[in-house]
Amino acid sequence: MAKLDARQLVREVNQASGAGLEFVVQAGAGEVGAAFVRWPDGRDGVLTRGFGSLGDLRRTAEVLEAARRGGLPVPRYQLLADLPDGVGVVQERLPGQPPETVDRALLESMIALTDHFTGLAPELPVPSMYLLESGPGFCLHESLQRYDDRTRRLLHWIHEVGRDEPGGMTGDDLVHLDFHTGNVLTDAGRITGIVDWDGIGRGDRRFALVTLRFDAESRLPLDWFDDLLDSTLDPAVLRLYWAHMSLRMVDWSIRHHTPADTTRWLDFAETRMR
Repeated sequence: MAKLDARQLVREVNQASGAGLEFVVQAGAGEVGAAFVRWPDGRDGVLTRGFGSLGDLRRTAEVLEAARRGGLPVPRYQLLADLPDGVGVVQERLPGQPPETVDRALLESMIALTDHFTGLAPELPVPSMYLLESGPGFCLHESLQRYDDRTRRLLHWIHEVGRDEPGGMTGDDLVHLDFHTGNVLTDAGRITGIVDWDGIGRGDRRFALVTLRFDAESRLPLDWFDDLLDSTLDPAVLRLYWAHMSLRMVDWSIRHHTPADTTRWLDFAETRMR
C-alpha cells in the first residue's frame, strides 16, 4: 500500500463532494497515513482513503455510531466521498494524542475497553483469517514462500492451522482488526479515542488481545499478558489468531521493512508455533 498523498486526496474529495476541506497537516503515524483537515465552519477532521465499497463504509459508520452510544470513544464519520480508486473518509478528530509511553497501565486500559465491543456487530461480515489464501494487499503467502526456509516452515504451519478447526472467528462482537497502541489516543493517562476502523468485522472481541500482544512484543516484561491469553482463549482459538497475526506481521516485514524486522517477527511467531 502506497503512503497517502494527502494533498491530492483533499483535492479529490473536494472535487467529488464540494466539501471545501482545507488541508492542515499530514498525520505522522501509521503505515499508510492520514491527513488532518478543517471544514469551512472550523470543525477539525481526519481524512483517509477507505478501500472498502461505499456501502461497506456506510455500514461501518452506522456500527461506530452504535458504539459511540454505548460509550466507546470512537470517531463519527463526517463524510464519505465516492472516488475512482476508493472512498475518501473524513472522520471527527478526537481529543488526545498517540501515547508517548506504552506501559502495563495502558495495555490494561485497552484490554478493558474490549469488553465494550460485546455484541455490537451482528450485521457485519466475519473477517477472513487468510490462512489458506492471500489477503487483499496484506497477509500474502507468496512472500513467505519465497523468502527462506524458515518462513516456508511458518507458512506450512499456517496452512496446517487453516485446515484445522476452528477455521475462523465466531460471535457477534465488534472486531477492530488492528487494535494496537498506535491506534488509540490518550490525554493525561486516559484513553480518549480508538481510531483506524478501516479493518472492522463481526466475531470475537478477544481477537484484539492477540493483536495487542503482537504490538507489545519486546516493549516490556509481558508474562502477565501471556498468562491472560492462555486463561482467556481456548488453545485452538488462540492458535488460529496467532497464525493470522504471524502471517500478517512476517509478510508485512518482508515487503516493507528490514531483514532484522523479519527475523524479530519470526522469533516471536515461533514462540507459539505448535
